[in-house]
Amino acid sequence: MAAGSNGAAPVQRDVVEYGARRTLIVAGVMLATVLQVLDATIVNVALPTIQGNLGANLSEGTWIVTGYIIAAVIVIPLTPWLQTRFGRKQYYVTAIAGFTFMSVLCGAATSFEAEVAFRVLQGAFGGGLIATGQAVLRDTFPPKDIGKSQVLVALGAIVGPSIGPTLGGILTDNLSWNWVFYINIVPGLASATIILLFLRNPAKPTKAPVDFAGLGLLALGLGTLQYALNEGERNDWFGDAGITAAFATAVLALAAFVGWELFGAKRPIVDLRILKNRTVASGCLLAMCLGFTLFGSIVISPQYVQNILGFTATLSGESILIRALAILFCTPLVLVFLNRFKLNPRLLLFTGFSLVAISNFMQAFITVSTAEFWTFWVPLALGGVGFSQLLAPLSVAVLSTVQGPDTAKASSLLSLCQQLGGSLATAFLVTLIDRRTAFHQTILAGHATLGTPVLQSMAKSAANLGGLYGLIVREASTLAFADAFWMLGVFALFFLPLVFLLRTRGGGGRPAAVAVE
Repeated sequence: MAAGSNGAAPVQRDVVEYGARRTLIVAGVMLATVLQVLDATIVNVALPTIQGNLGANLSEGTWIVTGYIIAAVIVIPLTPWLQTRFGRKQYYVTAIAGFTFMSVLCGAATSFEAEVAFRVLQGAFGGGLIATGQAVLRDTFPPKDIGKSQVLVALGAIVGPSIGPTLGGILTDNLSWNWVFYINIVPGLASATIILLFLRNPAKPTKAPVDFAGLGLLALGLGTLQYALNEGERNDWFGDAGITAAFATAVLALAAFVGWELFGAKRPIVDLRILKNRTVASGCLLAMCLGFTLFGSIVISPQYVQNILGFTATLSGESILIRALAILFCTPLVLVFLNRFKLNPRLLLFTGFSLVAISNFMQAFITVSTAEFWTFWVPLALGGVGFSQLLAPLSVAVLSTVQGPDTAKASSLLSLCQQLGGSLATAFLVTLIDRRTAFHQTILAGHATLGTPVLQSMAKSAANLGGLYGLIVREASTLAFADAFWMLGVFALFFLPLVFLLRTRGGGGRPAAVAVE
């Protein structure tokens, strides 16, 4: 029995596919993966327009994004249990169809309250799409082609967030905000139909009892943690009683959840014992680093180019598209390295994280208030090359050490950690930019004295003094964005040693026996 399994594992059936049937399943999985990751970023660009149309202020409007993320984060670790209880095929089809239907309702919403409610439900249906897709392709391909299966997932999972802002800007500027949701309808229906017709279950559904205590503690812990991360900076973090209470609740609930799942539950809803596998545990931390650096740059780059450089939403998205194109071009090369040359995934991961760090350091050097569109193409392209070498090799390294029911468990934990990494990046970088802007503004203002001849002449006009203040604020904000890019680079280097804790088998066939490492 695979390590980390709990009790008698369901009998696993060989569901490896070949020919046209496998091609169709791959197409269905990739469509579902793109749907989920695209929706996580495409809405951000349209958010100001949605707020205006639905009569919501800035603070309220953020719940359109926050509600979706909270629901998704809670559902992700539950997907292995849902697949076991209802069947992988049944769960996957329901999740895709539900996500698509909620997209229709989100686009048709006429009130802010309805929009938030539909987004929460959309997040609940979409939370497990990536993890389930990874597990499906892992079992659909033969063991020798595990690299190929995970490269296909990586194409959707990494390119999707990069093209989301571009597509969101184009749809919002040229059609309406509703189309950032309606665009999901056709691919969602196609994906659900393909999966329904062609996917086979690797095991029969089993009536596993519901771990209500674990489910409640998990929902409470992850929900309050996500709320605190999203709302912390807006509410002065621990200066606000609500945020303090949310953090305290999250810590206590998650600690109780871990204790219950390890020592109290007879059939835990999330089997944390799989983290005894050293490669899975290290892979989860690296997935968090990947989410932090990927989504962190997606969060701050549009703010910088739109607020400081005056780019439109469409132009802002096109700048990120440079990185997406680099990922799209280089990811197939990663497949060649993994499959044909049997290159050890650790080497690709080391190179990838190093390139991501270098690209962020380069970005920090050229983050100035007078930059133009093509100023950033080198670091963006270099970052794209780095990101192309991360998700697929990481998935190969982790999933090559598990089999059977543990495949879904490892996939869901990787997906959860990547999502949490993105949430941590948003909270940390937004706070960093606010605090560093205030710091740089104080320093710059301190040097703007009337002893400077230029300022002596400007002091004769109130309008000039107002312009001087605006210039100081703009330059302070620019320096703060540069600091944020520096931190992204440092973060990538900090987690780099974890790569060497992974135990892999090169291109990675499935091991004969799964050892708990």
